[in-house]
Amino acid sequence: MRYLILMTTVLALAASAAANAVGSLARVSVVDRDSGATLPTYYSRGEYWVAGNPGARYAIEIRSCVGGRLLAVTSVDGVNVLSGDTAGFDQAGYVFDPGERYQITGWRKSNSEVAAFTFTDSRDSYAERTGRPANVGVIGIALFREQPRAVYAQPRVAPAPAPLEPAPFAGDASRSLAESATAMGHTSSRQGGPAAARAPAERLGTGHGEREYSYVVDTEFHRMQPQPNEVIRIRYDSFANLVAMGIISKPHPTPRTPDPFPGSQQRYFVPDPPGG
Repeated sequence: MRYLILMTTVLALAASAAANAVGSLARVSVVDRDSGATLPTYYSRGEYWVAGNPGARYAIEIRSCVGGRLLAVTSVDGVNVLSGDTAGFDQAGYVFDPGERYQITGWRKSNSEVAAFTFTDSRDSYAERTGRPANVGVIGIALFREQPRAVYAQPRVAPAPAPLEPAPFAGDASRSLAESATAMGHTSSRQGGPAAARAPAERLGTGHGEREYSYVVDTEFHRMQPQPNEVIRIRYDSFANLVAMGIISKPHPTPRTPDPFPGSQQRYFVPDPPGG
């Protein structure tokens, strides 16, 4: 099993980003890379939601909050972001040092390149284009603590870890992510599920964007247990669809401030004639 260790600098987390982060072992948030803003998180119906801007690039920002190393198996729309496989608990992920913060910006193509995450219509999402539409609109992070590592007087070659029993990638370890999503009505708009009946427009998914430089290296990681220590799930859709579904309250228009002298624009000098 391959894991990736991040080549990044630990930075201070802004207060606004912290307020919109989700999780205990790690704090997870979604960042609009085009604006640089951390997307607000809304809690509704027992789940966390963010509103994506169609066409914008985004990143999944993770900051470890534990003393030891942490493995984050990460999925978007039910697809592992490293391998492109249908996501499962026993797959590869990103390894975080204590307190480390990193932005996952796309589908990994190699140790030096990703295809950017972009908010797009669900029919153009990577998941739907690869025949897996059932879980479009959800980001998943399965977090694993590391087994304590023995300290030796001399370096030794670590034996290959025993294979883990396959485990489904879902908030409930007894069900697969697809089963969990379908049971709760989290189906794509093409399947005619409850979410589709409420959404006024095409649902939002994650596209396979332009290639970008993003460098990581391989490392070893021995999980403390086969099942995740924590699973974080964040659902997303367009702002308009979240308003239509009642996740976000409909914004009220800003009242116009009346002008007591609308026809009185004071001039101090003679204006130029038309044409200069």
